[in-house]
Amino acid sequence: MEEGLKLKKATYHLWTFTVSKLIATFGAQVYSFAISFYILQLTGSATSFATNLICNILPRTLAAPFVGYLADNYSRKMIAITSQIGATIAIGGLLTISLTSGLSLIAIYTTTCVLSLMSTFSGVTFTSSITGLIDKARIQKAMSLNQMSISFAAIGSPAVGGLLYGAVSMPVFLIIYMIASIFAVFLESTMDFKLFANRKEKNEGEQKEPMWQSMKAGIGYLKKQQVVMIIIWIALLINFLFGAYEVGYSYILIEKMKMPSQHFGFTQGAFAIGMLLLSIYFSVRKEVKYPLLVSKRGILAMGTFIAAIGLPLIITMPYYLVFVYYVLIMLGFGAMVIIVNTPIQVMMQKQVDDDYKGRVFSILETMATALMPLGMVIYGFLYDVFSAQWILLFSGSLLIGIVLILARPSIIRKAHPQLGESNSVKGEAEATS
Repeated sequence: MEEGLKLKKATYHLWTFTVSKLIATFGAQVYSFAISFYILQLTGSATSFATNLICNILPRTLAAPFVGYLADNYSRKMIAITSQIGATIAIGGLLTISLTSGLSLIAIYTTTCVLSLMSTFSGVTFTSSITGLIDKARIQKAMSLNQMSISFAAIGSPAVGGLLYGAVSMPVFLIIYMIASIFAVFLESTMDFKLFANRKEKNEGEQKEPMWQSMKAGIGYLKKQQVVMIIIWIALLINFLFGAYEVGYSYILIEKMKMPSQHFGFTQGAFAIGMLLLSIYFSVRKEVKYPLLVSKRGILAMGTFIAAIGLPLIITMPYYLVFVYYVLIMLGFGAMVIIVNTPIQVMMQKQVDDDYKGRVFSILETMATALMPLGMVIYGFLYDVFSAQWILLFSGSLLIGIVLILARPSIIRKAHPQLGESNSVKGEAEATS
């Protein structure tokens, strides 16, 4: 294909990918919001609500390694389309049950499990396909637009979910979700997943590598990539320590500060706005020159923000100042999430071989999703035993210490040899320019 035509097709991919991700993310979050409300209204049970959350997390954790194998050995386009069709059928199934016999908890849990599985198939496959869909020069733009989709969904889904839940019946809501999902299937079917792909072609009749052997080969490949391994370890520890924020933030503002729900919602919105603003910035600026260095600085700032969440419990402040303080903290926190994620995602896309992307990203998905609930359980226990401000201070400091050790100067230089010994100071100055 002529270079100009390929770039034109890549531009088309950039926007179809963004719209498809926006539909999937927005739909999933609005569905989650509405179903959570429905379960609580139906049962009034926190256990039933928590069971639905487990139905969302557990299938992802268990399926991700197998999804990585499939993404590396079979047609990524076929997997992406099939998973979106699977999600559409699951919504259609729940719609049929709601119209015939009425919604039951078993039907909701089953649908949540299927949607979670389909989301894992779609997510890992799309992440593995970025370098096949879009030219290298615009990978940062693609990752930024993906983050923008997530931010828009985070800002808009509670409002849209609340509006739809109050205005229309559950069957009408499911029909809207199903139509959006069918549109996403159509968009994905028009994309060429092999446009810039650099995968080894398998000869006709050549036997595929057995699954366990393939997964073992993926782990073996990772072990040889020291910088990628460091990035994965940092990501895992961030996900675990994020439990301090996930549990502690709501606990402090609602229980300790007695903040009204509207104000609490506004601080949560500030987080999504911080993500959105930085996503827009990364989508229009040139590619970051030293991504690991920029992400390191972002994580150091993130550790500082986690530690700072407990400050109003140590220093007495007027209520209005506490509210403004938390809005600014969350705005900064949201911005740091993008500063950490986007450069690293671009770096991973460029450093990991196309033939191993599925397995590498699925290993990351498995370990991260497994550690997040574990972190939340452990921190839930810790907040019942120790003072919240000291847990946050310790967790923030621990995150800073871990990153300073794992992303030490020698690793930064290994990731970015152009920094060198002599121009490291100059390089640091250029990193965020």
